[in-house]
Amino acid sequence: MSEHTGVNAALAGRVYPAGEVYTVGREKIREFARAVKATHPAHFDVEAARELGYRDLLAPPTFAIIVAQRADAQLVQDPEAGIDFSRVVHAEQRFTHHRPIVAGDELVAELHVDQIRAMGGGAMITTRAEISTAGGEKTATTTSSILVRGEGQ
Repeated sequence: MSEHTGVNAALAGRVYPAGEVYTVGREKIREFARAVKATHPAHFDVEAARELGYRDLLAPPTFAIIVAQRADAQLVQDPEAGIDFSRVVHAEQRFTHHRPIVAGDELVAELHVDQIRAMGGGAMITTRAEISTAGGEKTATTTSSILVRGEGQ
């Protein structure tokens, strides 16, 4: 990597194990739904969610970002990574859902550093968070790309 970014290219291929369990709460789902302007009643009313076959409130599809960002923090906060968060620009986020997230889920995320590549004076880092229940049921896969700007960018 460029000496201007400080990003450690040797981190490509590293896996950060699942951290603390994140328990999905009803109020968190409601707050998130309001924030992203998701208006479906299944995000707010337990009975509406149950009528659709869910055991509890249904999280909007992008709710997985909350768990993924907790996993991404392991990389950003890793002293070996050499990432200056003040230089980070979020470039892309993709979601693949294996099953809906609902209130009461206990989720963990294992973070994979899939790619680190130089871009100008900076570096593009692509990570993948494999989100599952604490019991091992696959829930979602998120792929995130961040650009760590070099000095003067």
